Amino acid sequence: MFQSYFESLKYVGHLLPISFLRIFLGYYYIQQAIKDWKVHILGNSVVSDLLVEALNKTQMPFWYRVFLTEHLMSHWTFYAFVLVGVQVVIGVSYLLGYVVRPTAVLATLLGLNFLVIAPASQEIYYKLLLACHIMIAWVGAGRCLGLDYYFYKRYRGFWW
Repeated sequence: MFQSYFESLKYVGHLLPISFLRIFLGYYYIQQAIKDWKVHILGNSVVSDLLVEALNKTQMPFWYRVFLTEHLMSHWTFYAFVLVGVQVVIGVSYLLGYVVRPTAVLATLLGLNFLVIAPASQEIYYKLLLACHIMIAWVGAGRCLGLDYYFYKRYRGFWW
């Protein structure tokens, strides 16, 4: 397995810059999960205030506005745990390079959620994150400096 890890540089070394981006984003998501754990779960959260602020946006789709008001506002503690869990899954998957493509799709959905809720000053930031996740999913960045190369050699398929 370790031989495959270093062999990945030889055969898919052209993915090395994208792999560094993947590892950076993994570290970023782990950092965000720790911060969100401290702020939204351990401390008294300001999630409801953020959601009320997001509901004032005029660009939000109607179905998403209904979802926020009907479900998320009343069960924000559960969704805070889900958010932290998803961020940890994305971070660990990106750091290890394991099942990166499905995780990048999950990260894209999370990024779309943040894009809809985010204030106008942060839209460019979330659009850039979306572009990075789509690129990572398209290329399969886990095959270089990741565990996906080991599985890609043995089990050809979309997931690797």
